[in-house]
Amino acid sequence: MDFREITEFFKDIMWYVIVFAIIILVLTFIVGFQTVAGNSMDPTLKDGQVVLVSRLSKNIKRNEIVVLNNNGKSYVKRVIGLPGEKIEYMDNILYINDEPYKETYLNDDVKTYNFLFIDVCEDCNNGVIPEGKYLVMGDNREESVDSRDKNFGLIDKDDIKGKVFYSILPFKSIK
Repeated sequence: MDFREITEFFKDIMWYVIVFAIIILVLTFIVGFQTVAGNSMDPTLKDGQVVLVSRLSKNIKRNEIVVLNNNGKSYVKRVIGLPGEKIEYMDNILYINDEPYKETYLNDDVKTYNFLFIDVCEDCNNGVIPEGKYLVMGDNREESVDSRDKNFGLIDKDDIKGKVFYSILPFKSIK
């Protein structure tokens, strides 16, 4: 029996084990995949589309698309309101702290029904989104279940699992 052959075999196998371990670590802690379910993000993201999600990003900004858990389900939504802000919708215009805000990512034909911040957060005595919470909405406002629904509500920062940063499937949607 030649120990050199056995040693070479283990050296070769070790590289595969290391590469496999790195891939598992990256997929577990850094990047994940998410399939978009439903039409709530249409036309930005379509039902069945697969996106890459950065799990490291915890600095959440307005307009970012995030993956979140709510009531035991996983959702893909857009961040509209940040902690410390008052969010309202009147006559199809988003108001942030009583100032109109243009949502450039929405098609012109998208209609958003009116809501006041008190409708979203009855417990928010000071009238603003509490620290560590976010208001999220789908881009397809007429079909989206999101923070406007009292059963969905504002999202805890800890329930945001990551930011969508790349679309991979179907191939024609890669961006």
